[in-house]
Amino acid sequence: MSDREIASQDYQLFRNYLEKQCGIVLGDNKQYLVRSRLSPLLRKFQIDSLAQLIAKVVNSHDRTLREAVIDAMTTNETLWFRDTYPFELLKSQLFAKFKGKSSPLKIWSAACSSGQEPYSIAMTALEYQQRNPGAFPGGVQIVGTDISVDMLNRCKAAEYDNLSLSRGLSEDRKRQFFEPTANGTLKLKSQVTSMVSFKPINLLDSYASMGRFDLVFCRNVLIYFSPASKAKILQQIAASLQNEGVLFLGASESMSGLSDAFSMVRCSPGLYYVKK
Repeated sequence: MSDREIASQDYQLFRNYLEKQCGIVLGDNKQYLVRSRLSPLLRKFQIDSLAQLIAKVVNSHDRTLREAVIDAMTTNETLWFRDTYPFELLKSQLFAKFKGKSSPLKIWSAACSSGQEPYSIAMTALEYQQRNPGAFPGGVQIVGTDISVDMLNRCKAAEYDNLSLSRGLSEDRKRQFFEPTANGTLKLKSQVTSMVSFKPINLLDSYASMGRFDLVFCRNVLIYFSPASKAKILQQIAASLQNEGVLFLGASESMSGLSDAFSMVRCSPGLYYVKK
């Protein structure tokens, strides 16, 4: 067996570790995914084999290695204005519910990866305010969270290359909300970044310290968790929402059999959930 192959007992050990640390459930035959995500860490941490890396991260308290492994396993591709309909629903229906709100309109983007979702929400809010001056006298506060420290650092930098900018972002929005940098990337303007803050959150831990939100985006996240973990996360999200607050899940996700704290609202297209 090569240094980059994973024995079945090591794979099972790592599966259990990953689920315990962050709730992610790996399937029975995902050794290739673990191998591709963790192999780059061998040279970085001067470890000879994946078996040794797995043993070290499971048995030691090396925080730097632990963060690097979780970063590698939780980093996912994302898009600007992904699925389109949630952002259209914000402008056509949902923002109107909060017009004239004297306190800040609070929105949470959970598992925000490299920041495209919370910044897409911010751009949507700015476009709405352009058409409805004074809509939110208390302002709009968006919080993006992720378990990956590396991803959160990228979010805070707010700089994106041409490849990532090509995925879902119109030329009009590039011109309106971004400015060029000296190194050839585009950086979001302060009118966008000033609306968004970022912090590390593990969805299996408590997030009561963040306060209550009017809208929560937790999209394309629950698919990675066990049913018990999904139910726990939905229970905690319900507790973090204001009464009649709104939750968006991913287009392929359902809370059927997991929570009775929400009512479904079907739209054309898409749907969202309202806290009962």
